[in-house]
Amino acid sequence: MAAETTQALAQFASALRYDDIPPRVRDHCKKLLLDALACAVAGRLGEETGQVAALASGLAQSSEASVIGGAHLSLAGATLLNAYLVTAVTMCDVHRETMTHVTPEVMPPALAIAERDGLSGRALLTALAAGCEVTTRVGVGTDYLKFRARGWHGPGIFGPFGAAAAVGALLKFDAETMARAFGLAGSQAAGTFAAWGTPTVKFHQCRGALSGLMAALLAQQKFVATHEFLSAKDGGLYTTYVDGGSPELAVADLGQHWELERIAMRLWPSATLIQGMNTALFDLLGKNQIQTAQVRKVRVALSPQAFAMHGGFATYKAKFEALLSAHYTAAVILHDRALTQAQFEPGRYDDAKLRAFAAKQVEVRAEPSVGGSQAIVDIELADGKTLSNRCEHPLGAFENPVSRAQIEQKFRTYAQGFLPDAHIAAVIAAVDRLEDFGEIGRLMDLLRIAPRAGARTMAAAE
Repeated sequence: MAAETTQALAQFASALRYDDIPPRVRDHCKKLLLDALACAVAGRLGEETGQVAALASGLAQSSEASVIGGAHLSLAGATLLNAYLVTAVTMCDVHRETMTHVTPEVMPPALAIAERDGLSGRALLTALAAGCEVTTRVGVGTDYLKFRARGWHGPGIFGPFGAAAAVGALLKFDAETMARAFGLAGSQAAGTFAAWGTPTVKFHQCRGALSGLMAALLAQQKFVATHEFLSAKDGGLYTTYVDGGSPELAVADLGQHWELERIAMRLWPSATLIQGMNTALFDLLGKNQIQTAQVRKVRVALSPQAFAMHGGFATYKAKFEALLSAHYTAAVILHDRALTQAQFEPGRYDDAKLRAFAAKQVEVRAEPSVGGSQAIVDIELADGKTLSNRCEHPLGAFENPVSRAQIEQKFRTYAQGFLPDAHIAAVIAAVDRLEDFGEIGRLMDLLRIAPRAGARTMAAAE
C-alpha cells in the first residue's frame, strides 16, 4: 500500500541529500535564493515594513538571528521580518499553478536556523530544495480551481509545510518527526482572499514562515501531532479545503519530477497576474520606436481572473494599489521605459500627468481567450497605426525563464547604495558556489548593515 501523502512527503524531505538533487534543480534553488535576497533588500522600501519590524522586535528580546539589511532579532522576529521583506514590494517568486509565493515562507526560517547552528551552504541548499518542493507538492495536491473558488490563499496554507520541511531538513529530522512537524504546520494553515487589496495578503507569507518554524521546533521537542494531516478524513487539508483534492499528484514521481522548477521569478515589481502585460509592453518598446506623446490609447486584455484582481485600479491611492494597478503599471512603463521600485515611490505615482494617462488613456478589459498571466497589448498611435503583442508566457515563467545574470542584476539594483559594493559582489559569489560555502553566518554578516562585533568579512576569512 502506498504511503499516506503526509508521510510520503515527510519521508522525502527527511531523506533528501545533496547528491539526490539534480544539478539543474540546485541551480534553480540558487537563483531562487538570490532572488529572495534581492527582494528582501528592496523590502526596506515597503510601506508597511516599519510596522512589521515593530511587531518582530516585540516577539522576543534575544538577538541570535540576522535581519537582511538590518541588525539582529530573535529567531522568531528575524524569520517574521525577513519573510515580510522578501514579499514587501511585490516582486518575489510565484508558483503559478497554485498562485503561491514560496521563498518568503521557506528561505527566512532556513537561513535563521542555518545561521544559528553554524551550518554550511550545502546543508542550506539541500534544505531549500526540500522546502520548496514540499510547498509546491502540497499545493498541486489540491484541486486549485476549487481551492481558489472557496477564497483560500496558498502562501499561508501551503507555505508552513515547506518552512517546516526546510527547518526539519537542517535539524536532521527522521521521517516520523518530519511528519509530526507537518501535522503542526497544517494546524496553523490559514489565509483567504478576503485580505485582497490590503497588505494582509503579504502578512500571510511571513506568518506562514513563522508557523513552519514553530511547527519544526515543537516537533523537535517530540510534541505529539497527527502524521496524516493532509488526507485525514476529519479535518485534513485536502478533505476540508477542497473535498478530497488529488493527493496522488502531491507524490507523483517524487524525487524524479521537481515541481519547484516551476517556481517563477519576477524582474519587475507589480502583481503576478500582470507580469504578462509587462512582458508584452517591454517587448513592444524594444522592437519599436514609440514616443509617449504619440500614444493615443493603450488597450490591455487580461484573463478574467487577472482583470477581476487588477482591472479596477484606474484610479489608485497609494503604493500598494499602484503595485496592483494594471492601468498605472502600463502607463509608467510607457513613460519611463523602466519598472523598478523608483516607479512606485510617491514622487512618481502621484505625478498628475501620469495619473491622468493611467485613468484616461489606458483601457483594461477581460478577455476569455486569455488565461492566467497571459496578456494582449494594443498601442494605438496618433497617426492611426496600432502596434500589437500577445504574451503567452511572462518573463520569469518556467517556459520563459529569467537568466542568472538578470537575477544578479536585480540584486545589484536594490543593494546598490545600501550594502557596500564589496559585500554585494561577495553575496553573489557566495550564492553561486553555495554548495562549497562555509558557515551561513558568514553570508548573513554580509547582508546586515550592522555587523556583529568581531565578525569577519568573507574576504578576510578566505
